[in-house]
Formats: sequence, C-alpha cells, structure tokens
Amino acid sequence: MKIDAFCHILPPRFAKGFFAIDDAPAVRNLQNRTRAIPALTDLDVRFRQLDEFGDYRQILNVAAPPLEDFGPPARCAEFARLANEELAGLVARHPDRFAGFCGAVALNDVDRALAEIDFCFGELGALGVQIYCHVNGHPLDEPRFDPLWARLAASGKLVQVHPNRTAAWPDYPAERRSRFEIWWAFGWEYDLSVFMARMVFSGVLERWPGLKFLIHHGGAMVPHFAGRVGPGWDQLGARTPGDEKADVTGYPLTRRPLDYFRMFHVDTALFGAEDALRTSIRFYGVDKVLFGSDSPYDPEKGPGYIRATVGNLAALDLTDAERAAIYHGNVTRLLDLGEPAAAG
Repeated sequence: MKIDAFCHILPPRFAKGFFAIDDAPAVRNLQNRTRAIPALTDLDVRFRQLDEFGDYRQILNVAAPPLEDFGPPARCAEFARLANEELAGLVARHPDRFAGFCGAVALNDVDRALAEIDFCFGELGALGVQIYCHVNGHPLDEPRFDPLWARLAASGKLVQVHPNRTAAWPDYPAERRSRFEIWWAFGWEYDLSVFMARMVFSGVLERWPGLKFLIHHGGAMVPHFAGRVGPGWDQLGARTPGDEKADVTGYPLTRRPLDYFRMFHVDTALFGAEDALRTSIRFYGVDKVLFGSDSPYDPEKGPGYIRATVGNLAALDLTDAERAAIYHGNVTRLLDLGEPAAAG
C-alpha cells in the first residue's frame, strides 16, 4: 500500500473560477502552467496514470498559488470554501483513489481562516490544511498567527507546508527579479528552510509541540546542512555585534535548535534524487518521513515523480518494515487513517 501525502489537484468549479481571475498577477502567472497539466483537472487522465502503481491512494490539496494571492480577503475566503467542499466531494466519491484531503485556507484574514479550519475539520473531515511559507511576504511567526498555531496544535491534524516565492524575489539586492527560475529551483527550498527556522526560534514549536508540520521536498535544506543547524546554531549570537543583538533574540528555548528541527515531518518529494532522499531519511529518522510525490508536476505531467520516488525507496538500504512505514504506516498512524471504503 502507498499513500501519497503531498500531491495537487484543481477541482472543477474551483478551476473554473481560478482560470477566470484576471486581476491577480500571481494567479495569472500560474494559469498557463496549470493549463498544460491535464491531470490537475481531468480525473480520467489522473486515474489512468495512477493505475500503474497498484494499491496507491492520494491525500489531495489545491495546487499553487496560495489563496492569499487571489485578491481581496473576502474573495480568498470564498475560494477556500469552494475548494474544500469540492475536495471533500472528490474523497467521498473516490475513496479507493483518495485517502483524504488537506484543506485550503487564506491566512490574510486570520479570523476567516480559523472559521474555515473549523468547518474543514468539523464538517468536511479534512485530514489537515495546506499553508505556505509566508503570507504576502509576512512571516508566520508574527503574533497575529498565534491563534492559528493554537487551533492547529489542538486539532492533531496535519499542516502541510508549501513554498511560495516568485520571480519577483530577486537573487541579488541590486536586481529587481530572479533569473533562470532560480526563485523556484533554490528559492523554494530556502523558503521552506526559513519557515522552519522561524518556527523554531520564535518558539512556535516550544509553545505548541503538538503541531504536526509536514515539510515539502524532504525538509528542504535542513538535513543537508545539519552541521550548521546543529553545532553552528549552538553558537547563535557569536557572529552578531552587540548593537545588533535584537537580530538573534527569540523565544527562550529549552533545547538545542537541532532538536526542534527534528520535530518536523517531511515527505519524499525530491524528484528522483536518491542521495538527497537518503540524507533526509537519516536526518529525520524513518518515523518522520511520509511518502509524497508532488504529482502531477513532473515532466510526464503525472506519474514521473511517483515512479522515481518508488524507485529511490526500492534502492535504498531499508528494511521491508521501514519501507512500509514510509509508504503508508507513518501517515496512517499520524492521522489515524482507516481502510478505504468501497467506491460508490
């Protein structure tokens, strides 16, 4: 059994509204990209692709961009409700294909987001929510988001974290835009890593250790820079002049920074990079790694990254029990998933 804990879709009515938006630059930038991937909107195409993988189900979320980019907060909230009702409907109609969904929330209005989270969990049975690394450029350790973390920690649900910078984030201060899609290839992994660091040093994980974060792309940069995250950050403040100490003053932590970084869960969406996956598993431990593919954003527009990840896991020096834990055991335990109901 394989449960894919991080893959994307555009449900029909949501997709229609998404493609009709013409006054939000971030949305317009992704409309062409998503139009070129049939499996995002066509279930027949998607199901034909998934047949290759046998006993395989997906946990769905809505494809990027973040809902906060859709326009005014009221519009963003409307799209969140539309997305969540449709996602719940897909899971109900196709339980043999979809193990559940993580709800869409727009965090540019925290009160509306909390109401949507309650609706998703209480009425629709969502397994969690998907959030992004920042909200219109604002970090998620701002105090206004504390009620969000309290609610999500109390829920015991999954918090999928997806990166979200664009070409408007330059690679150098002297430039105005990122070139060569560096903003995506490297910038997204930096985004995820910065998000994790801010959750650590702002004390979010200290105050709400029950948060079940699932960090996309194998935990991004963190496992590959364990020396900097570990003994490097044990020396926090040693590199900072006395008149800049505010830059390194955070929430009082009771453990090493490294210990908090190991509290995150991560997926296997590393696009076929076997060595990177091996490093991620070694850093976090088998019990913190969930099978996730990022489908359907591979060059084949659906099955490619799933197949590559399966191949990586087969090649790694894992026991059958460890492989089964990554494929389905960890997510089943983490979210208390049951067996799929018969399809209607």
